[in-house]
Amino acid sequence: MKKLLLSSIAFVFLLTSCGSKTKGELVGVQGKKWYPEKPYGMELIPRGSFIMGKSEEDQAKVLNAPTKTVTVRSFYMDDTEITNSEYRQFVEWVKDSITRTRLAILADELGLGPEDGGIGDYAFKDADTTRASVYDKYMLDNYSGMGETGYEGRALNKDEDLIWDTSDYPDEYYAEVMDSLYIPEEESYNGQRSIDVTKLKYKYSWMDIEAAARAAKKGKGSRKDFIRTEELEIYPDTTVWIRDFEYSYNEPMHNDYFWHDAYSEYPVVGISWQQAKAFCNWRTKFKNDDQKSRGKQFVNQFRLPTEAEWEYAARGGIEGGTYPWGGPYVISDTGCFMANFKPQRGDYAADAALYTVEAKSYEPNDFNLYNMAGNVAEWTNSSYDPSAYDYVSTMNPNGGDQSNTRKVIRGGSWKDVAYFLQVSTRDYEYADSARSYIGFRTVQDYMGEEDSTQ
Repeated sequence: MKKLLLSSIAFVFLLTSCGSKTKGELVGVQGKKWYPEKPYGMELIPRGSFIMGKSEEDQAKVLNAPTKTVTVRSFYMDDTEITNSEYRQFVEWVKDSITRTRLAILADELGLGPEDGGIGDYAFKDADTTRASVYDKYMLDNYSGMGETGYEGRALNKDEDLIWDTSDYPDEYYAEVMDSLYIPEEESYNGQRSIDVTKLKYKYSWMDIEAAARAAKKGKGSRKDFIRTEELEIYPDTTVWIRDFEYSYNEPMHNDYFWHDAYSEYPVVGISWQQAKAFCNWRTKFKNDDQKSRGKQFVNQFRLPTEAEWEYAARGGIEGGTYPWGGPYVISDTGCFMANFKPQRGDYAADAALYTVEAKSYEPNDFNLYNMAGNVAEWTNSSYDPSAYDYVSTMNPNGGDQSNTRKVIRGGSWKDVAYFLQVSTRDYEYADSARSYIGFRTVQDYMGEEDSTQ
């Protein structure tokens, strides 16, 4: 019996070898050709080395940026700061998802489905298992009920449009869910009842790869020990326009800046470092959900730039430049200011802008990036340590200490003097803080250009 079994195995192996297309050669696993798309609204920053830090005199005497030659890999970077319009897309997506989830949960509790109409049209897609795939049924049978609510992982029905006009609500159950999303009636005024923005929370998970790698070296910990879960409110803090400036009338900015179409192309502000990180996670998910639907490979994650990446990109390939345009002056040959900042004591408007300007304003630097100096300061992924340049690596340096809540901001803003606009000037803010003069832009690691012949 044993000989018969071995003979059968040998025969199967022989057939497999004879039918192989590789002819016994080492050809590697045949995967798909990788032709990634250039991310929309981004510019390719080519790899290179540069002298990071203050090569000119450190006028502020902070001694936190000694010169150091470093090298960074290629990456894509947003050509402008993230705008109000772009961040509103994130907010609308979260609002849509929360609304659909609440509708689906109530429909599930009531035992209603599409055949019942009304709120049943928004029931979880897996409620009808007759059309579910084998995998969907398996996941529902084995993982349903896991998580805090018991509804995690269930597919929402996004085919049905949400109804926001109260006169068109399909039934009282739908009205009940929608009512729960708005501020209480007693808190509304002038007949306006708006969405309760404190309920717009985004929840996501990420893996602390650096901590996992250090633990693996010591033979400690398992994968689940390094998975972090975050949940936070994602609506910008519009009160920053008032809180940042005492005894100053900025109520119009508080009321209109984020949501009004007049400011759509202006940089979003009032965003904490944590919210900026959440936006990066959502942008990655949003893109990869589309990649998956089209049968394409996932793209690299969108993230905040490291401090070194930001400075390298801001310099635009100009060695030793003081500002992104290279020169040591903030006024051009024609007498125009080169960026949006505070040119003179008490005079914010000398540069033709009182607050922020549209994200695509002034001339871009040689990497085609706009407003790398002025307009709004920008969050980076790096934690702030005055002595960081003394110990960070010379290859893709990053001071990403998770326990350090002071995060580096770069570029200066509309309310700063010229010193903070210099490409080498370092500053910081706390990760949970939001300001009327801090925004962000994202980057993505480079993995090759799209083949234009395909």
